[in-house]
Amino acid sequence: MFAPTVASLLLLSALATVKATPCVAFDINWNLLAFGLDGKDWTAGTQDTWSGSGQATDITTPGRPSFDGTNTTCYLSQYANAVYVLNGDSQHPSSLYIYNAAAKSWSTQAVTLGSFDTTSFDAILDHDTNVFYALSHGNLFSLDMGLLSAANSTPVAWVNAEQSPYPSNYQPVMALAQNHIHFLDIPGVSAGSADIFVIHYSYFQPQPQAYPLPSGGAFPATYGQATSFFQDSGVQQEFAFIPQDSSAVYVINVETNTTQQLAGPTIKDSKATYFASTNSLIQLTSNGTVSFLPYQEGNTSVNAAASWSIVKSLASAAPPSASSASASGTQTASGSSSTGTNSGSTSRALSGSTIHASLVLATLLGAMAYLL
Repeated sequence: MFAPTVASLLLLSALATVKATPCVAFDINWNLLAFGLDGKDWTAGTQDTWSGSGQATDITTPGRPSFDGTNTTCYLSQYANAVYVLNGDSQHPSSLYIYNAAAKSWSTQAVTLGSFDTTSFDAILDHDTNVFYALSHGNLFSLDMGLLSAANSTPVAWVNAEQSPYPSNYQPVMALAQNHIHFLDIPGVSAGSADIFVIHYSYFQPQPQAYPLPSGGAFPATYGQATSFFQDSGVQQEFAFIPQDSSAVYVINVETNTTQQLAGPTIKDSKATYFASTNSLIQLTSNGTVSFLPYQEGNTSVNAAASWSIVKSLASAAPPSASSASASGTQTASGSSSTGTNSGSTSRALSGSTIHASLVLATLLGAMAYLL
C-alpha cells in the first residue's frame, strides 16, 4: 500500500502544475520584457540587439506572480515606468501585480472587484490618466492606478462606469489612441471603421469613424488583437490591428484617419497576443515564440517592406515548446480564443515546466496502474 500512496502524492504534485500564460511588455527605454517564459522573467534589450547573438538577461525576482492566470495581460504605465499585470496568478485573480522597471522589483496591489468579471474582458490603460478602462459583458469599467510604481496599502477598485451601447455578448477589440478608446468589430459597423469612446468626456461618439486604406480598401470587420504604438513622449497616435487569422497587420493612424497594411505574422496563431513600442510590434505565440516587426511611424515605404523576425535571445534563453515552427517556417495554430481578451500583451504559451509535468504525469499514471 505504501508505494501507491507515494505515487498518489507525486501525482497530486504534478496535477498542481498548470499551464503558464506569459506576457510581454516594454519599459520606458524600450527594453523588451518577457514575463513567465519557461517559468522565468527576461529582458532582451532594445530592438537593435534582437537579431544578433546577444543573450537575454534573467530578471526573475521574488514577489512575482505565477503567470498561470486564465487571461494574463501586461500594460506599460509610461509615466510610472511600471508594468501592470492583470490576472497574473490563478490563486489570486483579483490582485494586480506591479513590476517597477527601474527598481526591478515586484509588488502586489489589492483590488476590489465589485461586479467586474476577471474571466471576460478587454482593457486598455489610458496614457494620460493612468486609468484602466475595460469592457465586460456590455459594461464599461474603470480602475484608477494613480501613478503607482509600487503597491500601496489602500485597495484600488474597479468601478462600473456606465453601460456601453454594445450587446453583452460582444467580444471586445479595444485600442487606445489620442486618449480615445477605439472599438473594432462592432456589430453593424462596416469594415474599416471603429466606434470611439472619448475618455476625457466619458462619451461614446454616436457615429463610427472610417480609416480607409490608400487603395480605398478597408481592414476587415472581424475579431482580432489590437495594441497601440507608443511615442517617446505624449499620447499614442497609432494602433495595430491583427485579425485572428494573422493575414495582415493594419496600422491605423488617428491623426490622418488612414490605415496602412503591413505583412502579417510569419507564425499564424489565432491565440497569439501583441505589444508595441515606438518602433516594434511584438508577437507572443501560444507556444512561447517571440517575434517582432520593425516599424517607423510615417515611413510607409520602409514599413511596407518590413518583415517579421524571431527575437533570438529569447528563443535561446526560453526555447518555445516542441510544437513550434522553425524561425523561417510558418505555424498555423487552430482553436478559438478564450473568452477573455486584452489589448495588452498576453499569451497562453506552454512553458517547459508544463511539458515536463505532462511527461511526469503520464509516467506516474503508468506506475500507479502497474502497482495497483
